[in-house]
Amino acid sequence: MFASCSRQQEIEEKLIEEETARRVEELVAKRVEEELEKRKDEIEREVLRRVEEAKRIMEKQLLEELERQRQAELAAQKAREEEERAKREELERILEENNRKIAEAQAKLAEEQLKIVEEQRKIHEERMKLEQERQRQQKEEQKIILGKGKSRPKLSFSLKSQD
Repeated sequence: MFASCSRQQEIEEKLIEEETARRVEELVAKRVEEELEKRKDEIEREVLRRVEEAKRIMEKQLLEELERQRQAELAAQKAREEEERAKREELERILEENNRKIAEAQAKLAEEQLKIVEEQRKIHEERMKLEQERQRQQKEEQKIILGKGKSRPKLSFSLKSQD
């Protein structure tokens, strides 16, 4: 009977132990829930603070990246404009050089044309002199042939009577 009493006592102790463990567990769960309820707002605020902080960091990084891209685009645009300006200056220099060569060629051509005109004028003058000389000689020859202007001695014809 002592053994059964001991066995009974063990079972009761075990039941009490289990009941105590269950109550402790419930009490702990309740306390945790109460603590969580108390700290819920605090936890939500902390989560919200961390989310806002992460959001600020991401926005800052995004703005920095956008600024880097904008600066890179500006640099690329400036480089393109510089390249276009250099090309334009080179084309203007080539155009000026071509215009200068054309002007030189035109001046040389005008000079050559002036020389040709001068040569033609001299040739014409020489022809005119030769023509005038030829005409003068021709007149002289005609005078001699026609006997004008004391080019030949005067012949006199007279009728003398012989009586």
